Amino acid sequence: MGKLYEKTIKEIMINYFSKLNKDDVFTTQEMVNYFKDNYPLVKESSVIAHLILFSTNSKARINHESHKKGFCDLLYKINENKYRLYDKNKDPDPIIKGVSSGGELPSGVGIDEDEEYGFAYERDLRNFLEKNLKTIETGLKLYEEDEEDTKVKGIEYPAGGRYIDILAVDKNNDFVVIELKVSKGYDRVIGQILYYMAWVEKNMASNGQKVRGIILCKEISKDLLLACSKISGIELFEYELSVKLNKINVEGKTIA
Repeated sequence: MGKLYEKTIKEIMINYFSKLNKDDVFTTQEMVNYFKDNYPLVKESSVIAHLILFSTNSKARINHESHKKGFCDLLYKINENKYRLYDKNKDPDPIIKGVSSGGELPSGVGIDEDEEYGFAYERDLRNFLEKNLKTIETGLKLYEEDEEDTKVKGIEYPAGGRYIDILAVDKNNDFVVIELKVSKGYDRVIGQILYYMAWVEKNMASNGQKVRGIILCKEISKDLLLACSKISGIELFEYELSVKLNKINVEGKTIA
């Protein structure tokens, strides 16, 4: 996709940041409003994607293709909606792909100690499904959009200050919101996925595009099953893992 304006989104933001003092704080909405007022052709999702890429402590940025090519480490994310300039003298080193951010589990992630093996973290399940969405449904593919110097992928897709685990499109080009739980799925996930579905419908769907949801977890709880029986547009999936072992002898040959 070509440039929407004389400057790219990245260049516009760098110019904006250059006018900030080191202790100045701005919000996601302030940045979105700045673009709406001055560069209305730029999508809100692209603005948010750039904020993620610029933020040194944002775990979500390693899921963007543009991060693999390198991006400026200019911001520090104070919370879900507030940012300031990055200070290398007092802030932690930038999070980069393949480097742990201290071993903390993402919010909502847990380990089922009763599982002999499986996905330890939701990010592991998410990373697997990113490359294997067809295991859920034929024709299902990851949502992607190209915005100038940034390729936005549907992994931890920003939606109103929150993040959709996976945003996909089906064979009919309709949106599919996928929420993941590595262990048991409870009814509280219903409010979360309904919010995401409504957000996508309001902010992204066009030309008659529909929005539906999928909840995928190790085990569907009875309360989640009951709640979904009264809601249309949401499907439930349980996943199973299997391991096949082939014994290898010292000559390197497989033993039947």
